[in-house]
Amino acid sequence: MPAHTHSVSETGPEDAARPRRTFLRSAALLAASTAFLELNLAEAFAQRGATLAGGVVDLGQGDLAVLNYAYALEQLEAAFYTQVLQRPYRGFNAADEQSLTGIQSHEVAHREFFRSALGGNAIPDLQVDFGRVNFASRPSVLGTARTFEDLGVAAYNGAGQLLRNPDFLAKAGSIVSVEARHAATIRDMLNPYSAAFAGNDVVDANGLDRALVPSQVLPKVVPFVLTPVSASQLP
Repeated sequence: MPAHTHSVSETGPEDAARPRRTFLRSAALLAASTAFLELNLAEAFAQRGATLAGGVVDLGQGDLAVLNYAYALEQLEAAFYTQVLQRPYRGFNAADEQSLTGIQSHEVAHREFFRSALGGNAIPDLQVDFGRVNFASRPSVLGTARTFEDLGVAAYNGAGQLLRNPDFLAKAGSIVSVEARHAATIRDMLNPYSAAFAGNDVVDANGLDRALVPSQVLPKVVPFVLTPVSASQLP
């Protein structure tokens, strides 16, 4: 397997080292939200699990596909931040550690939320490859983080319109608000005390963040995901 390539199911010592308060808060929210969503998924998607054919992961159709799509993106983000904390870049200071540890704990919680809620309908663990990221370089790491966070916000914004179940839409709205906080934090780390935290490259003149549909998002993550993913039943 190529360097920096692994299954996103792997966890490192930083999971255990995250601040106890943050972990307990995330765990409590995860348990409550997962129990609620599991009931809806069990009724809506019985016997309709996503498939794996010819080495290609199929996200499925309808709301199931949208939730698996979000799960795939959360797998990617959780794996990335886990590796960032395992291999701190040059100049990694206490402020950076605090921010990135907080973000990593959220992304892991999001990933586990979807994994548990989808149950047997969940896609498999994806294989990721961060070989193009220089983990020793702060600009390379934070630049990649900005790409992932901006893309994540746009992906949730674009996928919301595809959900039919209002309960799922409410949960997605709660998650995208957290992802937007991440995006603003990373942007501020790159350009402190500037307007870049909500730059006009992502927020338009009406104060609205951009929205991208799956067919616009997935090609942008292909360089980091080795597992072929099909969203043929999504726009």
